Amino acid sequence: MGLGFVAIGFIVLFVLQYDEAIDSRKFIEDTQPYFNFLMEEDYSFLASVRYGADIDVKKLFGQRVRNGLVAIVAFVFIFLSKLNFVYFLTSVLVGYIMFKLPYQKLKRYYKANLSNIDSLLPYYLKSLEILIQHYTVPVALAKSLESSPDVFKPGLRRLIAKIDAGNSTVDPYMDFAKEYPVRDSMRMMRLLYRLGLGAQENKQEQLMMFSRTVSSLQNKAREIKYKNRLETMENKTMLMLGCTGAGIIMLLLFSIVQTMNI
Repeated sequence: MGLGFVAIGFIVLFVLQYDEAIDSRKFIEDTQPYFNFLMEEDYSFLASVRYGADIDVKKLFGQRVRNGLVAIVAFVFIFLSKLNFVYFLTSVLVGYIMFKLPYQKLKRYYKANLSNIDSLLPYYLKSLEILIQHYTVPVALAKSLESSPDVFKPGLRRLIAKIDAGNSTVDPYMDFAKEYPVRDSMRMMRLLYRLGLGAQENKQEQLMMFSRTVSSLQNKAREIKYKNRLETMENKTMLMLGCTGAGIIMLLLFSIVQTMNI
């Protein structure tokens, strides 16, 4: 009975949409601002990691809102014949789960690729180090933007904008480190800030310290990369040995059964 209501409801909605009696897209666009408070603090960052810096976060979030609302309406139709507060609450819960699923997928993607994202920072800092030899830190940051990894570009734009607005404290650098919570990002941003504050006569000494720290990070990134490759190879080898062993055991059992039948 519930599924029949759903089918009838979707047919009615389709007819109304086709006749332009209602505009579901406009309805969702109009109601989306009321759901903006549900957007997670790290959603923009996670979306840029998964889809690149040019992704339209508002549009992506709007799709999540749409999917949640559609799920709520669909389950309300399913429970329409026996609808009460419990069933309505269940419908809302299902809609909320549908709304949250894309965010959870982004978080899983980020965690699965964290080592790869982590390895990008030392190489970006190395290119930044070369620019700092010729320019001030704010200018070097601005010039490094286009050649930086896509995942860092949104954060770098915000960092540069805050510095250009006159914020000379360490806060813009710390905000960047918090937005990209990978290994040693906080320490590197502090060093970068101090390098920007240093007098010209001390710049070379501070730059050498910065260079040594970046080189150390690169070595760690290479070690982790090789370790991950070795673990992958070991896992594949063990899987191959396990499959081979299981195949041999199956053949032995088959041979024993055939011998017993004879």
